Amino acid sequence: MRHRVPPTLESVDCSYFDAGRCTSCSLMGQPYSRQVADKQRHAEELLGPFDVPEWLPPIASAESGYRNKAKMVVGGTVDAPTIGILDADGHGIDLQACGICSPGHRAAFPVLARFITLARTAPYDVTRRTGELKHLIVTESPDGELMIRFVLRSTEPVGRIRKHLPALLAELPQTRVVTANVLPEHKAVLEGEHEIVLTDADTLPMRLNDVTMHLRPQSFFQTNTEIAAALYAEARDWIRDIAPDSAWDLYSGVGGFALHIAAGDDAGPEVTGIETSVEAVASAELSRSDAALSRLRFAAGDATTFAIEADAAPDLVIVNPPRRGIGGELSAWLEASTASHVLYSSCNVASLAKDLAAMPSLRPVRARVFDMFPQTTHFEVMVLLERGR
Repeated sequence: MRHRVPPTLESVDCSYFDAGRCTSCSLMGQPYSRQVADKQRHAEELLGPFDVPEWLPPIASAESGYRNKAKMVVGGTVDAPTIGILDADGHGIDLQACGICSPGHRAAFPVLARFITLARTAPYDVTRRTGELKHLIVTESPDGELMIRFVLRSTEPVGRIRKHLPALLAELPQTRVVTANVLPEHKAVLEGEHEIVLTDADTLPMRLNDVTMHLRPQSFFQTNTEIAAALYAEARDWIRDIAPDSAWDLYSGVGGFALHIAAGDDAGPEVTGIETSVEAVASAELSRSDAALSRLRFAAGDATTFAIEADAAPDLVIVNPPRRGIGGELSAWLEASTASHVLYSSCNVASLAKDLAAMPSLRPVRARVFDMFPQTTHFEVMVLLERGR
């Protein structure tokens, strides 16, 4: 799963991009080897002031079919729905053959389009503010199982979706979880707070390396399964070299880092995961319980508040924040703390550089780029920091 960029990769073609119908993949058409080399160069330039002593080779992804989660806008009409995006006028652009979506997604989209018609669930019209179905969110596990979420304006279609659900499950027997998410507000967000589970199962097992994470409907998970597995495996290797007695996983999500570094006996570190999303914490706790990890716990809370209010710092702090980074308050706390190491996984190298500048006592040991988002300018970079002696 961990591999270097092959030296001569051709570019991926996309008819949607070529026709100007979708330009989300801003690097589409560029040779992939150049994409990854440019990301590596960008990371090294922004982190240059911190004198990273070791840059490991970048981890490359599959160029296409890499997304495990498809977040699609539903447009068109109930008899001719589109699954994709909207144009500037609010009309649906169908992207069912999108090349970065997984093959499982592309196989499911036509079935879901037929199901929209069968269940008479009219697509939401943004300009008129009529209709019901706003988005389809489809997640595929490494084992090929699906979680399908219908994002609705109201609960009005739920009865019809429930009534015709057996037909959908018959056509897509790999479906494990189906939900209706209710988003009544007319605003540019993906989902609402209210989730109605329509199947017996309410979690999707995501098996990465030797760890199984249970994904609940509103829990965040890394978009690229293969690269996420490489990221967590690399983190585990780096942390084993440190051998901390205690660790925090701040912004822990569904527990990817914490579950990978925790051990099932007293040999591993005592680990605490902190995450604001109650749904994500519930997912992580289920995974912890299934794996019988007695020295691991998860709790819902703000990462900065948790750190500031703690009685003592652990040996290791893992941070995997959103694009804005960890911010000045948590950076200042880490700088003044007794934590000997910080593992920082970032999806925005610019905010990472800003945070590192606020923690001069924590110096880079090594870094690595993980290409989580081929065909785009985005990527993940992980840095191990050690307190200066």
